[in-house]
Amino acid sequence: MAPLRQIQSKSMSKKLRVAVLFGGKSAEHEISLISARNIVAAMDKKKYQIVAIGIDKEGRWFFDEGQRLLGAAEQAEVKLTRRSVCTAILPGAKQSPMIPLSPRRALGEVDVVFPVLHGPFGEDGTVQGLLKLANVPFVGAGVLGSAVGMDKDVAKRLLRDAHIPTAKFLVFERGAQAGIHFAEVKRILGLPVFVKPANLGSSVGISKVSNHKQLGGAISEAFRYDNKILIEESIRGREIECSVLGNEHPIASLPGEIITRHEFYSYDAKYIDEKGAQLLIPAPLPKALVKRVKEIAIQSFKVLCCEGMARVDFFLRHEREVFVNEINTIPGFTKISMYPQLWEASGISYADLIDRLIQLALQRFEREKNLRTSV
Repeated sequence: MAPLRQIQSKSMSKKLRVAVLFGGKSAEHEISLISARNIVAAMDKKKYQIVAIGIDKEGRWFFDEGQRLLGAAEQAEVKLTRRSVCTAILPGAKQSPMIPLSPRRALGEVDVVFPVLHGPFGEDGTVQGLLKLANVPFVGAGVLGSAVGMDKDVAKRLLRDAHIPTAKFLVFERGAQAGIHFAEVKRILGLPVFVKPANLGSSVGISKVSNHKQLGGAISEAFRYDNKILIEESIRGREIECSVLGNEHPIASLPGEIITRHEFYSYDAKYIDEKGAQLLIPAPLPKALVKRVKEIAIQSFKVLCCEGMARVDFFLRHEREVFVNEINTIPGFTKISMYPQLWEASGISYADLIDRLIQLALQRFEREKNLRTSV
């Protein structure tokens, strides 16, 4: 593996080979393409040799999709086709465990993997576990932090036990669907409420419910994407987000604010409607409140066992009450995404942010190599 110090200098003789892993089987596949495209475009080509590996919606891995990512005139043109060269994972290989399934193509040794996979089958610990088994350094949270951060139910329970304020919620498995009664939901959570899949992001499958007629449809929509759903109280207030970066000693960015022009910060508001939301970076908050948001962001990052990066989303009620909504362990990296923009406002450029994330991945890998694997 390339020494850690090599990524410090642009004049290094050996570039780090970085595999950018994108796409995936989740409903957030298309957002992953946009994020990966921006990351590949922003990476310093003097420091890194980039191998882009796409995963299609059937779970097939395709080798070196970098030109397809960068060459498309529009993002909609970025697709994985059957003409692409499939890639396989070979755990235990002395060099790179990722090999293309073609005798005419050679992947070569990979120094670090940068997963840009949003949602299940990528952000939930599955790919992280695979890479860990294959002994490959990778950017972002490990298996536990990824799994915990993806599951809103588990994350909220851990936050609650750590005395970090979060919205009240109810959890239902698919088998308990018949036991969801509007009167009971209203009594416990009030109205309106939000119904959402437990394991998904980008506001996919989320509905706002204000009356009895809307509840059934919202439940059915959420169960389309997961076998476990949350029904959550609505907290009326400002939507604040904060980026976190680091391993054992994480730091937090300046907070930003989202002002949505939709009923809530939906998928359409985030990605379809160019005027769906206004981002205020940094958020207009008093210094004391900025400090508090940053402290809670770091505390949440640690409580949920995160590493590398995360974006922590908040609700601010009555200009003083701070509630954690959720954490995203692979936040969006599109041009309008909060995570990189907040670091830009905090003094870390997009390219420098990528450098730091790769450094953190290599540092963790070196640290874990020293652990004993036998008695």
